[in-house]
Amino acid sequence: MAKHPVPKKKTSKARTSRRYKNFQNRARIRLSNSAQVTKCESCSAVVHQHRACSECGNYRGKDMNESATPVAVETAKVKTIKAD
Repeated sequence: MAKHPVPKKKTSKARTSRRYKNFQNRARIRLSNSAQVTKCESCSAVVHQHRACSECGNYRGKDMNESATPVAVETAKVKTIKAD
């Protein structure tokens, strides 16, 4: 059975925390680069790519608020029943 390698000296707290902090910083940079933002074509607000604008509701030059069909709007209404 092979023996496992053992460090000759103790790893200090500073060296250990420095190693893990470096990993955290690289992960933070990688995540910040992955969030792609652009400007909305119609209102120039900052918007995530491939999503409708939260300010004006446009996506690729089309208004997503108007794209709802009348059938979808009717089903969204809640019917209320009055008690006698």
